[in-house]
Formats: sequence, C-alpha cells, structure tokens
Amino acid sequence: MRITLIVVAIALLLAARTIASYVIDVEWWKEVGQLDTWFSMLTYSFAPLAAATALAFAALWIAHARALKFAGTSLGEHSLYARLSALGLLILGYIIAVASIDNWTVVRFAGSRGLVAMAAGWRDSVFQQPLSFYLFDLPFYNLLRGYVLALVIVAILVYWIAARGWQLRYRMDDLRNMQELDASFLKLEGGLESRFLRGAAVVLLLALACRFYLARFEMVYNEHGTFLVGVDWVDQNIGLPLQWLLILSCIAAAALVWMGRLLWASFLAISLVISFLVPAIVSALYVKPNEISLERPYVQTHIHATRSAYGIEQNVREEEFKAQPDAPIDVAQNQSTLDNVRLWDTQAFHDTVTQIQALRPYYTFHDIDVDRYNIDGNSRQVLVAPRELDINQLPAARDSWINPAFIYTHGYGLVLAPVAKITPDGLPVLLIDNAPPVVKTKSLTLTRPELYYGEVTHEPVFVNTAQAEFNYPSGEDNVRSRYEGKGGFPISSFFMRLAAAVSEGEPSIMLTDYFTANSRMMIRRRVRERLQQLAGFLEWDPDPYLVITDAGRLVWMVDGYTTSDAHPYSRAVDLGDLGRVNYIRNAVKATIDAYDGETHLYVFAPDDPLIGAYQRLFPQLFRAESQMPADLRRHARYPETLFRVQAEIYRTYHMLDPQSFYNKEDLWDLARKGAGQNGGAETETPTYVVASLPGEQKAEFLLMTPFTPRGKDNLIGLMAARCDGAHLGEVVVLMLSKQELIFGPMQISARINQDQTISKDLTLWNQQGSQVLRGQTLVLPMGNTFLYVDPIYIQATEARMPQLKKVVLAVGNRLIYKDTYDEALAQLAGTNPPPAESTGAVLRNLTAAQGAQTAPAPGPTGADARLQRIRDHLRKYNELAAQGRWSEAGKELEAIEAEVKQ
Repeated sequence: MRITLIVVAIALLLAARTIASYVIDVEWWKEVGQLDTWFSMLTYSFAPLAAATALAFAALWIAHARALKFAGTSLGEHSLYARLSALGLLILGYIIAVASIDNWTVVRFAGSRGLVAMAAGWRDSVFQQPLSFYLFDLPFYNLLRGYVLALVIVAILVYWIAARGWQLRYRMDDLRNMQELDASFLKLEGGLESRFLRGAAVVLLLALACRFYLARFEMVYNEHGTFLVGVDWVDQNIGLPLQWLLILSCIAAAALVWMGRLLWASFLAISLVISFLVPAIVSALYVKPNEISLERPYVQTHIHATRSAYGIEQNVREEEFKAQPDAPIDVAQNQSTLDNVRLWDTQAFHDTVTQIQALRPYYTFHDIDVDRYNIDGNSRQVLVAPRELDINQLPAARDSWINPAFIYTHGYGLVLAPVAKITPDGLPVLLIDNAPPVVKTKSLTLTRPELYYGEVTHEPVFVNTAQAEFNYPSGEDNVRSRYEGKGGFPISSFFMRLAAAVSEGEPSIMLTDYFTANSRMMIRRRVRERLQQLAGFLEWDPDPYLVITDAGRLVWMVDGYTTSDAHPYSRAVDLGDLGRVNYIRNAVKATIDAYDGETHLYVFAPDDPLIGAYQRLFPQLFRAESQMPADLRRHARYPETLFRVQAEIYRTYHMLDPQSFYNKEDLWDLARKGAGQNGGAETETPTYVVASLPGEQKAEFLLMTPFTPRGKDNLIGLMAARCDGAHLGEVVVLMLSKQELIFGPMQISARINQDQTISKDLTLWNQQGSQVLRGQTLVLPMGNTFLYVDPIYIQATEARMPQLKKVVLAVGNRLIYKDTYDEALAQLAGTNPPPAESTGAVLRNLTAAQGAQTAPAPGPTGADARLQRIRDHLRKYNELAAQGRWSEAGKELEAIEAEVKQ
C-alpha cells in the first residue's frame, strides 16, 4: 500500500509539473499574440502520430484476430487475453509510428498543397519534376513507404507468433520436457496456405516495388566524387532501366506469391544481383576512360543546380572590372567611402569599450554589431555595442533568489561609435556612451535604453513588483526603476503564482510578498531562444544585432533561414549548428523589442516554397516585408551567415564550363591576410563596409569578401552583397583580370611587414610589455582601382585596451604610413603641407640613436639639452605604455611634439 501511494504521489507531481508548464506556455503564447499558432503546432505535432498509431493498431489487431482464427480459436473466447493483447498492440502501433513518422515531413507536405506554381521555376532535367516535388512530395512518399514496410513486417510477425502460440497451447508439456529446442516447434503448421500471410507478403513486395520506384528519384542525390552530384551517365543509361527491372520483378514476385508459386518468385531475386554488378562494371570499363565527354551535360546540370540552390544563379551579377592598380584616387569623388573607412576592427573595439564603458564588472558587451545611420545629414557606418547584464559575473547577487528575479533584471544602454573617427589618444569617438546614455548627436534619440530582452539574459524575472529594480550605477549609488512596459504576462493571481512555482521548481514564488496586482513574469528573454520557441522550424542566425528606431527604442533584428538537404543535384555543405544543407534562403527577418519583447516575423523571400508552406500552416505568424516599419527596414542587411556559404560555393561554382569545372582549372580561395610579423596567415572574414560599386553614383552599405586564385595571394575577384533599399539581396562579383597582378590582402600585409620603417616600429611596440594587433585588411573599390586599409593597434600585455596607433593606406605600389587616418588621407589626396618632423619620425630616429654603438656628434648646447628632454619623455612614454597608462603616455607624446616644434 505504501509503495502504491508513493507511485501515485510521484505521478501526481510529474503531472502537476507538466500541467503547470502548459499553463505558463499558454500565457507566454498570449504575450506574443500567437496562441492560435501554438494550438496549430500542438495539432501538427499530435495528429500525424495519432493517425499513424491508429492505423497501425487496426492493422495489427486484424493480423492478431486472423491469427487466432487460423489457430482454431477467437478473441471472443478469451476476454482477458483480448484486452491485454489490445493494449499491447496499441503500444506496438505507437512504437511503429514514432519510429517511422516525422511529423514535420507530413505537415510540410500538407502545407505545400497548392504551391506548385510557386516552385515551378526550377525543374530537374531527367524527371522534369519541380523543386516542390523534392522538398515536400518525395520525403513524404518515402516516409509513407517506410511506415507501410515496417507495419507489414510487424504484422507478419504478430500473425506468426500469435497463430503458432495458440497452435501450441495444448503442447506445453512437450515443450517443458524438451532437452533441446526443436526448430519444428517454430514452424507455423499450414502457414503457406494462410491467405493472410500471402496477402501480407504481396503487400510487402508491392511496397518494395514502390521503394525501387522512388529510388529512381533519389538518384538526384548520388555523389560521384568531387565533380558531380546527381544523375550521371551510368545512372541514366544503366541504373534507371535496372530500377524498372527491380520494380517489375517485385510486381511479378507478388503475383507468384499470391498464386502460391514461391519457388518461382524466389528466382526473381537475381535481379538484385544484376542491378548491383552491372553499373559498376560499365562505369569501370566504359565511363571512366571517357568520363568528361560522357559526363559533360550532367556536370553542367550539377553546376547550375548548385548555384540555384544557394541563390547564386538568381541573385549574383558578375561584372568585369578593369582595375588599374596605380591609378590615382579622386578623394573628393569618393568622399562618402573615405569618411566611412572602417578603422576599428570589431575585436579591438570590443576590448576597448569593455575597458572604458563597462561601468561595472557585471556589465558585458557580448557582441559588436555593424550598422549604418544617417548622422548629421550623412550616412555613417557605426559600431554598436549593447551593454547587457551578466548575472554570472555577480556571484553575491546569485546567493539570494530575490536579486536575479526582482532586482538585477535587465541591461542598460549601448555604446555607438563611427568606424572612422579616432580620438588623439587612439580611442574610438563615442556618439552614445555612459549611463544614463549621453547622446552626442541630434540625429539619434534614445528614449528606452533598458534591455530586458537580449543575447545575455537569465530567467525568470518578475517586473512591476513592490521591489524596485536596479537600473544603472551612478557613482557610489545605484539608480532604481520600475518596469512600465507590456512585456511578460500577469503573475499576481494565486493560480498563476502556483503554476510558476511548480513549473520553475521555486517555492519562493508562492511565499514572497513582493508581487502586486500589476506584476508580470518574463521568460524566454534570450533573443534566439525566443525565436526558436516561436518558429523552431526555421534556422536562426547566431548574430542578432541591435537597432535604434526613430522613436528612440531599441529593437533586435535577427535573420531566419529556410534550409533543406533535398535540393536535386546540389552540393551539400556543413553549416555547423545549422546542420548539413544543400539549399538555403534568407526567408525571414525577425524583430524583437528590447523593452517589451514584442516579436514580429517578416517574409523577405516570398518565392521560397518552404516559407510559402509555413505561411499556409501558420497564417498569423508571418507578415509581409512591406509591413516592416520604415525605420527598421532601413537597417535590414545581408546576413553574414548566408554570404559566407555563398562565397564558399561561388569560389568553385563560378566555373560554368563543365570541362574547366571537372579539371578544377580556375579554383579560387577566400583571400588570406597576414596575422602579424611572425609570417602567419588567416582567412579574411566578410566585412561590412560603405563603398561605391562600379557604375554606381553613391556609396552604399555592403558586405564584401575578396578572392584569390588557388595557391596564390593576388586578387582575382571581389564579392559584394548589397544591403540598402530595393537592392537588398543583390550580390555583385567584380571579376578581375587574370593577366595583371592586383595585390591581395596577404601581399599588402607582406609589404607592410617588409617596410623598414614600419617593421622597426612594430618590433619596438611588440616589446616592453606591449603588443601590436593587426586589424582586418580592407579592400575597397574606388573608381578604377583599389584602396587597401590596414589599421594597426597597440595594447599593453596586461590591459586589453587596444588603441589605434597607425594607419596604413595602399594604392598600387604606393604605401602610406601615418599616425592618424586624417594624415594618411591628406597624403593620399596630395594636399598635406610639408610638416615638421612628425612624432612618429622623432620616435623612430631616437630609437635608432639609442640602439647605435657610437654617440651622436655633439651639437650646440641648446640642441643637446632639447634632445635630452625628448629622450626623457620617450623613456617615460615607454614605461607608461608598458603599464597600460595610456592617458599619461599620451601627455609624454604631446611633450615630445612640443619639443620638436621649437
């Protein structure tokens, strides 16, 4: 009795936790305004499985009943056995359904009905089937075939076991007395005469015929080395006829089995041997010696299918760019690009703002986002760093349940800086900083700096309670606030508090007296997890970015993808967390208000059949692109994840000639850059820039990456994805001359390292407790040439606060090395007046003098004294720099400049 009570109590507890979780889920789906969507998801996750279970149970029950009749009895004669066996068959039917039914495959098939016109733009060249057939129909038919095969096999086993078991019910004594198991006891007496077994065998063979019929279409996924995916010459000319041989053999075998001609039916198995051996023999003896001539049309199909699957065929435009490396740059004509040259690398900027703007140890700048805003009438590329609260960095706060749940609930504000502005100390110029936020331009407004939803969050949190929340630090005190938004859901009622306490396993939710009538509970505050819960059938970009609206609110934007591994003839790639795919579209862009959590999904690829099916399944979940507010639409951008995939594919699939592709005659690599003076190299990452494409009159926000020929470092192409306005989604590839040498990023890095002046500086700064950091080498098209930009940072070994120390500009064979970007730009334009010896030159000369073996020739007494003072300032500068005391070190540099100008 005691054990029974314990079991019942445990069952009630588990049921209570499940019920409480459902109650919380209902409130959360109400919060996001998608309760109907949730009910649809529950139905879609339950209905296919329930239908498959019911069908399997019916088939197994019939098999079991027929087995008992064959054995000379019936279920009506054994009522207890009938009930127990029915329960067992129901469980067995459920197992079959779970093992063979994928709910989303069934649901997508249902949602795709009527979408044939949307996907009819692409058809495979062998079977003339549209893309929708491979995305929806073929997976569903394969699933159905697998379910039927499993069900028939299990039904045969159930029939055999039940029939033989009841045949042996009067021979149990013989079984007990057996010394060894006699195989004859397993033989079903009269089994071959059973019409049920013959019928089941016929169904099994017909299901195999369907399997071979569908296998014809699966040939579009066959991989033939590195040069071809899909149907090849052997598949079309040998494999397909042999598949029909297998299909006809299965149908003939089914007819023979029904007629009882089992021996004749078994002879048809030889077709399996033929279908296995013949293609291999033909491939080895005939195709391999003539491979490229025979496979040419199939390789061409593979090339264009792969380009189409990754959106390259539709959206990429190739342009010949006749670059003149040594051509002069018109600074005035390219002013918009030059004003937005990205001097700050994201990692360097992250480390710097962490030192100067974190304010408290528990604040973190999890990620640096790149965007563009209209500032003072001009488009400016900026870096945005949300200041989020990481409760894990505040161990004392986690000791009490009250602190993370009621007090430390949100991050606060952000840091925003133009990418091309640097202070005299080599630090970024901040247009938004501090807490409360200080906005230093009239072009931006920040009215709601609180970050209740973000990339770094904990949960649950309770807002609008009797306990004031920590808002931001102010000197030795903290400023408190109370939530005024509509995020979360009501939690004040006894029933909701009980549900929350049970769901979270936290009894304090019931015991605390902090709740008021307006209190709300916030869950799923992490941006990607929120979207995963809302639309888990999509893949979500790992890099959300924060946008400031015209009204001064903070809104997260996240790119969503539809992916598949079912596109015919397409080469698959591994996208890590996104899995292995051979089809991808940036179909959705989501927005999440950082204060209220208001979430919307906008469709940006209405011609994508996958998102079309999901729209039919969840009509309330998606909005059209045109419904996105204009102040958010201006910040939509081409996602880096998709761009990386397309660049990886394009470096091989820019070759359209089958023979060139087969021989890999013009394979490209993603460009490399120098990793430092040690000679290392690393692959350039795609970079957001502001630049003008050839033929365009104005600069625009682009995502760019350069290509080099395989095994070389000279530039061969430049891929640029457009982000602004109606051009969003377009990709332009600048095709460069193969006969003329155009420097790539690695070669520019090598020239910088080999320059005697620069090399000396880098060697000096990499000593005495400091470290040189190299930024991304930018390759910017300007007019009919390229401008290369390579920022150089320096940071103390023990204080990770990089400062921009030097800027290198390169045009053709010309290398400009200056202390500031403005000086480098002036020299590029040829407008800088002959200056007095620069600080950098003085430092270099003094370093050389200090390292010399002989003393300098004596000069006038005044000059000697001035030189000694400069040496003293230099020594102090090196000491302060090594300690990371950059502000004081900067004063020593100013003193050196003052001495030089005397």
